[in-house]
Amino acid sequence: MIILKTDRELAIMAKAGQIARECLLRLGAMISPGVKTFELDRAAEEFIRSKGALPTFKGLYGFPATICTSKNEVVVHGVPGDTVLEEGDIISLDVGATFQGFVGDTAATFPVGKVSPDALKLIDVTRESLNRGIAQAVAGSHIGDVGHAIEGYVKEHGFSVVKDYAGHGVGRSMHESPTVPNYGKPGMGPLLRKGLVIAIEPMVNAGGSEVITFPDMSVVTRDGSWSAHFEHTVAITEEGPVCLTMV
Repeated sequence: MIILKTDRELAIMAKAGQIARECLLRLGAMISPGVKTFELDRAAEEFIRSKGALPTFKGLYGFPATICTSKNEVVVHGVPGDTVLEEGDIISLDVGATFQGFVGDTAATFPVGKVSPDALKLIDVTRESLNRGIAQAVAGSHIGDVGHAIEGYVKEHGFSVVKDYAGHGVGRSMHESPTVPNYGKPGMGPLLRKGLVIAIEPMVNAGGSEVITFPDMSVVTRDGSWSAHFEHTVAITEEGPVCLTMV
């Protein structure tokens, strides 16, 4: 069932989104060679709780941490631990914060020190594909319009979108209906209506789209190619798409 939000609920979700986004940007500023991913996780939990919110991911489906830290060939759901960031890596951070019962969900991929031109291109294309998807998130359009815009831009640049994982509705739960794939056909899929809130999150691989999911929930590219991930929580309004995870 698709749950539409009231204006009051959207205001709360905007606060949750702001907490998540500010946390993400603070973590991004910490990224440098030698940092361990558990240090980022610890800082994230401290910040989210300091804002009167709860770490959404912690305990969700058994996930043990506050954030997902996905390095290089890890697509999503990387588990923080003793993994050390090294010069030239890329690292995707996914942050969720629950405020007054509503979720804000956001992600971005960051370079670690100086990275290769190919890695920078992957990051830039993934970020822009998110922007292309958000631009289609208008009342009267369809979920397929969003995915079509994302995949079309990604394929233009020689990359592929992950098809085994997708964006989703967001509200009192992290994952609500509808599913928001990063591919699709224009005019197809659920209708976008005022009050709908969705997480749009392209996961883009430098190589093929196939992935492997491990028992700890981490997802990696099947061919070992690197992957990038960007995400915003977006509300459908009469005035157009509104990113609730913007600071």
